[in-house]
Amino acid sequence: MSAEYVTESVAKPKRKISVFDFFYKYGTVLMIFIIMIIFFIATPNFLTGENISDILRSISIVTLIALGVTISLTVNGLDLSVGSTAGLATILSASMLVLHRQEIAVAIIVPIIASLLIGLVNAFLVVKVKIPDILATLSMMFIVQGILLTYTKGSAIYTNMPLPSGDRAPGIFIPSFLALGQGHFLGIPVPVIIMLLTVLLVHIVFSYTKFGRFFYVTGGNIEAARLSGVPVNRYRMYAYMFSGLLAGIGGVVLAARIGVGEVNAGSPFLMDAVAATYIGFSVFGAGKPNVFGTLIGSILIGVLLNGLTMLNVPYYMQDIIKGAVLAGALALTYYRSKQTSTAV
Repeated sequence: MSAEYVTESVAKPKRKISVFDFFYKYGTVLMIFIIMIIFFIATPNFLTGENISDILRSISIVTLIALGVTISLTVNGLDLSVGSTAGLATILSASMLVLHRQEIAVAIIVPIIASLLIGLVNAFLVVKVKIPDILATLSMMFIVQGILLTYTKGSAIYTNMPLPSGDRAPGIFIPSFLALGQGHFLGIPVPVIIMLLTVLLVHIVFSYTKFGRFFYVTGGNIEAARLSGVPVNRYRMYAYMFSGLLAGIGGVVLAARIGVGEVNAGSPFLMDAVAATYIGFSVFGAGKPNVFGTLIGSILIGVLLNGLTMLNVPYYMQDIIKGAVLAGALALTYYRSKQTSTAV
């Protein structure tokens, strides 16, 4: 009898853990399907091809920026300047086209170089000056935002805009550039193609190459990684540079999508990018920042916001719901990590 009692007492916790593990691994994907069904019942237009295309196009920029956050988290950091960096790229793209009459190559390369420099400065502050990553990148967020406001004087940059001299801006948003955000290729929105190719590339690098695995080694235990010969400071620097690069790419696509350079255009993407990244921790039980999980997290955020918008839910209530989803994802992730560490 005592043996049976022991067997039952041991078996019950296993069943509870297995149920938790199932929802931990597949809960995000299930939630996406449940939310889609609810919104479809509430508004039949939700599952139309056009609306699905809109959702994918809207999450493309969030995903690109969130990939930068994901990479910074692989080295146990966090880049809070990605929204401002994306805004910087948006303004620079608009400026190159509208104010300086440059071609598409310049409108892409200049913002990306500037975004890489922002990542490099973040790396210097975190790695060399040893400022905590959250404080360093938060400071950079305000610095970049201030630079943008000073440069634009708070005004948007758009085609045929009036200049202080009384003239009109000489350039325009050229069609080839706008195609990056508004065009289609084989019926698929170009931003979605850019997103998927970037996700695939980053996933391959971080999952199947020695270079990518060293990021996770650095973030897992920096001292152990250093003793193993991993150049941890170099990989931390790479992480912030890649974060800036991806935010810059997202900003360029954003400029092409809206056809205007808005000072605060990138700021709203910070919370969505962070939420998508942390939601992705639990996807298929990864328990760590991962590219595929981030994509799934972006899809969840995109589906949720699109459905709420179609139901005319006020934007401030949408922020409440986004915050609740993020809080739930964080609670699930940290409870899981605590459970794992206790088991060990």
